[in-house]
Amino acid sequence: MNITHYDTVIVGGGPAGLTAAMALTRYRRRTLVVESPEPPRNAASHGIHGLIGLDGISPAQLRARTWAELDAYGLATRADTTADDITRDEGGFTVTLGDGGRARAATVLLATGMVDIHPDIDGLAACWGRTVIHCPFCVGEENADRTWAVMAGDPDFAAMIPTAFRAWTSDVVVIAPPELERADEIRSRLREQGSDLIQGEIARFAHRDGDLSAIEFTDGRALARQTLLWHLPQRQVPLITRLSETLGLTLDSDGLVTVDRSQRTSIDGLYAAGDLTTLYQGAMNSAGAGAAAADAIHFADF
Repeated sequence: MNITHYDTVIVGGGPAGLTAAMALTRYRRRTLVVESPEPPRNAASHGIHGLIGLDGISPAQLRARTWAELDAYGLATRADTTADDITRDEGGFTVTLGDGGRARAATVLLATGMVDIHPDIDGLAACWGRTVIHCPFCVGEENADRTWAVMAGDPDFAAMIPTAFRAWTSDVVVIAPPELERADEIRSRLREQGSDLIQGEIARFAHRDGDLSAIEFTDGRALARQTLLWHLPQRQVPLITRLSETLGLTLDSDGLVTVDRSQRTSIDGLYAAGDLTTLYQGAMNSAGAGAAAADAIHFADF
């Protein structure tokens, strides 16, 4: 089997991976970016916000524009496939690709992002990224001055919701599971702030073309709401789980890849940047981490 050699292989073509690819290209390093053909995690987003000069650009537009810039340099290669495995020896890393190819490099950057775990709820897919949102910074402005609900499984977080989200709405209630601790106390505190606590399991989202109108519960209740903030549980992509078992890649108690300030993992020569390393997720943070990883990769030779 033919093996193609690069200076660095980047697994993942989101903000972290592409920022690193651009920086490494500017350092005149040959780089392979492995981008899964599956839709990216942010595919449902109508726009990425906070990137200066690019506010509101769609994920697809950002990728297309970045690759046009990378192609002008001629040092970054795009592989529309998966990275199925990574092995390590004294000479560096071998990345086994889903299309049957293999790539060798002295360093590898993991920028795979995370996978949201979507429960099987009618209407969720249609509303996701539009009126059922995961991040107030990302889509809060587009949902401002509507009636909100916020999912909360932590009592301390639930208690602060009316204050934390008042920049976007003055009408917000909390949805929590039936087993929420200190529920009576939290409900009383919320009502003092003009809010409320609704406990139950969601069965369906009533909507029109993704525009939420009501949240329906398994016990038959319906809550009229126009926006729901719900930070879904996440998991690592299978490659990261595999590397934790085969290479000893260290994950923290939240299941995130542990890195130092230069985005180095527990394995020499293996770096990680973006959402797979932090709970503070977003395009800007990921881009900054990708740039830091590229700097560390380049200057490790000196």
